[in-house]
Amino acid sequence: MAMTIRRWLAVGAVACAYFAAFAASAQLLKQGDDALRPLYAQTSDIAEGKDLATSSCAKCHGGDGIATDKLTPNLAGQRPAYLYLELKAYQAGARANVEMTEKVKFLSDDAIVKLAAYYASLDPAQPPQTTPPELDDPVTAGKAAAATCAKCHGDNGVSHTAGVPNLIGQDAKYLVETMQSYVSGDRPTDENNEKMKTALDAYKHKDFANVALFYALQKDGLTRAQTAAQGDAAVSKDSLSRCVKCHGEDGVGVSPSPSLAGQDWTYLVKALHAYKDGTRDDDTMGPKAKKLDETDIKNLAAYYASLTPKPTGVARPLTPDQWADKCDRCHGANGNSTRLEVPALAAQRLDYLEKVLHEYQSGARKSTAMAAMSIVLTDDDVEGLAIHYAFAKARAAVFVPVPSK
Repeated sequence: MAMTIRRWLAVGAVACAYFAAFAASAQLLKQGDDALRPLYAQTSDIAEGKDLATSSCAKCHGGDGIATDKLTPNLAGQRPAYLYLELKAYQAGARANVEMTEKVKFLSDDAIVKLAAYYASLDPAQPPQTTPPELDDPVTAGKAAAATCAKCHGDNGVSHTAGVPNLIGQDAKYLVETMQSYVSGDRPTDENNEKMKTALDAYKHKDFANVALFYALQKDGLTRAQTAAQGDAAVSKDSLSRCVKCHGEDGVGVSPSPSLAGQDWTYLVKALHAYKDGTRDDDTMGPKAKKLDETDIKNLAAYYASLTPKPTGVARPLTPDQWADKCDRCHGANGNSTRLEVPALAAQRLDYLEKVLHEYQSGARKSTAMAAMSIVLTDDDVEGLAIHYAFAKARAAVFVPVPSK
C-alpha cells in the first residue's frame, strides 16, 4: 500500500520535509485546491517527478535541484505549493520567460504536482563557502569621495569662500542633478565650472549619490555659509512670493529644489543673474528671475543667506539586514519561508535574486505586493538583499497539521 509523503517522512525515508496543511497558509489556499496536492503526494509520485525532472529540468536546474546555470533558481527544498503555482504561472504565460513557458505548457496538472513534490522533497542548497562580498556604507563612501570637494566647499560643506555654495544639509536629489549637469555640460562654462567638471569627471556612477547623501545627512555643524552678505534682508513680500513655493519662506526647499537657507550671498546673486540673462537655462527660474531688478536680487540673496539651515527630510538608507527584516515577515526568518505559497530565499542563487527583484521593479514580473516592496529599492539595496539571502543558511520546511476543532 502506497504511503503518503507524511507517512513516508515519519519513517525517515526523507528527513528534509514533512508536508501537511499549515493553518495560516491554508486560509489562503483552501483545502482541495490544486496547489495543495503536492503536500499529499505519494512516494511513487515523487519518483515519477524525479524522472520527469531528470528528462526536462535537470539541464538548467541541476539533477539535484541545485542550479549551475547563471540566473537560474535553485529548486531543491523549495515550498511545494509555491512551485506548483509558479509552474502554472509559466504555463499560462504569466511570467516573461518564453523558454520556460514552452517547456511546461504541455505538462498536465498531475505532472506539475509530481515535479513540485519531487523538488520540495530534496535537501535545499547551502550557501556558498566563500566570504560574502563586502558592500560600502554609502555615507562613509560619500564622505571619502567628498574629500575632493572640501578644498572649496569646506570639510562638511560649509563654505568659507564668497561665490562658493554651501553644500551642508542640501537636498540630495538636487545635488545629484547639479553634479550631473556639470559633467554633461548643461551648466554654463566658465573657469569655476570647468574646475567642477574636471573634478566630477573622475567620479563613478555611485559617487554622485553617495556624496549627495553625505552632505544631505549632515546635522552636526549645520550652519550658514561663513561669508559676508550685502543688501537688505527685509525682502519685499512681492519678490519673496516668487520663491516660497519651491524654496519656502524658511529657505528649506521642496525636493528636488535646493535649500537656500544660510546659502552664500555671492553665489545666490550670481545664480539669479545667470537665470535672468539666460546663461543658466531653466523654464521655472528663468521667467521669475527676469522680473527681479538688481535691488530685488541682492535683497533676496541677503534674506536667504540670513536664515539658519535646517536638516533635510532625507533618511539614512537601510542596511541589507534592516531591509531583510521587512522581507522576512513573509519569507520567514533569514528567508526560510514557513508559508506554503511563499518561496524560501535562503541560499538561493545571488544572480537570480538580483534578477527577480529588478523584474518586479520593472513590472516584467507581476506581483502587487512585491512591486510595492521593490520599487523603493536602490541598486545597492537589491545587491545587498541578494547577498544577504544567498549567504543565509537554508533550512528544510517542516509543516505540521493542525487538528480541526
